[in-house]
Amino acid sequence: MSKSIEEILSVKPEVRPRIYAYSIDDIAHNGLLKVGQTTRNVQQRVAEQLRTAAIRNYKIELDDSAERDDGSIFSDHEVRAALIKKGFENTELEWMRCRVKDVKTVLTELRSGQKVTGSHHETFSMRREQQEAVNKTHAYYHSLWKEDMHAVPRFLWNAKMRFGKTFTTYQLAKKMGAKRVLVVTFKPAVEDAWQTDLESHRDFDGWQYLSRNSDSDPTHIDKRKPVVYFGSFQDLLGRDKSGNIKPNNEWLHKVKWDLVAFDEYHFGAWRETAKELFEEGEEETIDKREAQLDDGNKLKDKIADLQEPLEEETEFLPITTKAYLYLSGTPFKALATGEFIEEQIFNWTYTDEQRAKETFAVKYPNHRNPYGALPQMRLLTYQMPDELLAIASAGEFDEFDLNAFFEASGSGADAQFKHSDDVQKWLDIIRGGYAPKSHEHLKTGTRPPFPYSDVRLLPYLQHAFWFMPNVASCHAMANLLEEKQNTFWHGYKVLVVAGASAGIGLEALPPVRKAIGSGFDTKTITLSCGKLTTGVTVSQWASILMLRNLKSPETYFQAAFRVQSPWSIKNPNGDNPNEEEVLKPACFVFDFAPTRALRQLSEYGIGLSPNESNPENAVKELVSFLPVLAYDGANMTQIDAGGILDIAMAGTSATLLARKWESALLVNVDNETLRRVLDSPEAMAAVERIEGWRSLGDNVIETIINKSEKIKELNKKGKNEGLSGEEKRELTAEEKEFKSKRKLVQEKLIKFATRIPAFMYLTDFRENTLQDVITKLEPDLFLTVTGLTVQDFYMLVRLKVFNTEHMNQAVFAFRRYEDASLNYTGIQSHEGLTNYGLYNTVVARE
Repeated sequence: MSKSIEEILSVKPEVRPRIYAYSIDDIAHNGLLKVGQTTRNVQQRVAEQLRTAAIRNYKIELDDSAERDDGSIFSDHEVRAALIKKGFENTELEWMRCRVKDVKTVLTELRSGQKVTGSHHETFSMRREQQEAVNKTHAYYHSLWKEDMHAVPRFLWNAKMRFGKTFTTYQLAKKMGAKRVLVVTFKPAVEDAWQTDLESHRDFDGWQYLSRNSDSDPTHIDKRKPVVYFGSFQDLLGRDKSGNIKPNNEWLHKVKWDLVAFDEYHFGAWRETAKELFEEGEEETIDKREAQLDDGNKLKDKIADLQEPLEEETEFLPITTKAYLYLSGTPFKALATGEFIEEQIFNWTYTDEQRAKETFAVKYPNHRNPYGALPQMRLLTYQMPDELLAIASAGEFDEFDLNAFFEASGSGADAQFKHSDDVQKWLDIIRGGYAPKSHEHLKTGTRPPFPYSDVRLLPYLQHAFWFMPNVASCHAMANLLEEKQNTFWHGYKVLVVAGASAGIGLEALPPVRKAIGSGFDTKTITLSCGKLTTGVTVSQWASILMLRNLKSPETYFQAAFRVQSPWSIKNPNGDNPNEEEVLKPACFVFDFAPTRALRQLSEYGIGLSPNESNPENAVKELVSFLPVLAYDGANMTQIDAGGILDIAMAGTSATLLARKWESALLVNVDNETLRRVLDSPEAMAAVERIEGWRSLGDNVIETIINKSEKIKELNKKGKNEGLSGEEKRELTAEEKEFKSKRKLVQEKLIKFATRIPAFMYLTDFRENTLQDVITKLEPDLFLTVTGLTVQDFYMLVRLKVFNTEHMNQAVFAFRRYEDASLNYTGIQSHEGLTNYGLYNTVVARE
């Protein structure tokens, strides 16, 4: 009988073999896995198997393909046989005494046809952005080696947490063919990630991992196989009493490394202070550490003022390598000081991550989103009532001073706030129970979303981090929350993670994790003034209350990103290991000093986009993924990028704007820049026309470079052989003259930069870029005001003597301030103005 057309054209069945493994939660099956195979839906197949025995307490642990890389198929018999060969017990039929990762290792071996050492069971490939980072870095290294085979290139990954820097670094090393990789960090606590990624992925099968904590002797490793050594600055920079390298580290300095990766690198100036900063462990030093390490303004001034030349890596860590890789989530200072140029940087920011999450969801709606568990951050700011503002308003912007408001004294049970009655009012405010405001809310019929009162926010405050000014304020807050009138707060377990009693570094983490538990049945408030704000993951934290002044956006957002850790359950129903339930789709930052918070946000947005010439665009992109709500004392409204910049600059005075044009960041006087000028007769002629330059004497640039080389030479000799008394005096004199001359050069260049605002006031052109106004429209006026011709100035900009990125920001602030000042009086600076011209770009006025 012939077949019908329907039968002839029947749809080909989709049959793909799957290997599965499940466990049963009872004593008889403890430590066992049932390893089987099916061409049907795994959940249905397992449910059918167990239904007859009325077993419900099972969990599907694995659901994976039974296909090899070459397209052929393997069976569950082969999987069990391979497990038995590895020494795992086959207790009966299809039951094996092994772990899930052991089955995954065997699957990897069967697919690839290669034997895997240890448990290199992971097979995931690089995400698009990780591949891009590897390719860009590899290409840059080779471009420099092509020009000079002895060059030692440096490259920066500006990549936020969750980028996968450890895995991607190893992929770069593999692409380079590196056999010797050294990973150096300030934070030894990150070692676990470096070790796990190397030992769990198939791509690094056969690689050797070593550290101070490993049992292997690094001098007796298999030299034919690649090796990764993980070390901390504390250890590697440590020396004995005679100033010699520790004996156990001598081998490190003899190895010719192929790649050295600096993890948690934030800026160049750490080189000089790394050792003392990171050997201190007491909580009392947190303010000192933050002041030295994280205070943006002081540190930027230190770098810009060039009190000391920044050492090269080989000076502070004497090792030899073919290339350097720098890893950081907040390298703004390195970016701002021009330590890395555009082709030396790969950026993967919070904005990139959230955009990728959104794009993937639209493009592949039925696939697991690799970015899906990364919560979107929201910032909520609150203007405090006048009576509390009166208690603690200070600083150049006369804004709410959190450190003064939460000032405390005493320790432990005796700690108390200086303004305890007012802090109590603040506790009532964040619960929405502040009496004077309650009356107003009744009249307006609206109730603003205060953190601990709004039903939409409360779930995100089940586990919150309160960032306090110091140890005393942490203890004072814990004591206040325990007082009998604060019955609401008694429902939260309050954890004080401050002071020596809380433990040093990561020692403070286990008690927090224990108190939170699974996170479902507990409620906690973690009080800290520095501990656990970097390098730790507590998935259940979903909100942070900023209750201290933080001056730099680096510190602010490093702390804020603690609550952006993903919290999800894989295989939530026990029947599909490829399913993921996201428990924290969003996370919150609550801030009570609005102007300062929005200034941090605007600086962060601009810092995230070093290649974006329009500051407003940079902030606009950030807030599209980081919504901002602001409570002004009456209403809660969402603020756009323009509003954020307006509020951030609300306290800006003409004096502060002028200070932007006196900043050392506007000019570069490092040796590289000075050499470029010295090598160009035209550039030398141009700088000599700057007012007051001739008073510096002949050959001043050459003298600075020579002095720098001499200092380097003497310092090197001092480290290796020691210096005589005469040589020490010579070094001191050389350093003194070097600093003095370099400072004078810097001052002359800054003096020229301060003439630019005067030129801006005098010119009528607003919509043109400053560069166009200077070069095309009013070159004669520019020469009259500044003393330099257009050609001179343009050449010095091209040689990077003047920093155009900082000039753009300074011009932007000037234009915005000028417009706002005149609008306040009812005057428009220029009728019908639609655009602002910055230094070398034009931005929309609105």
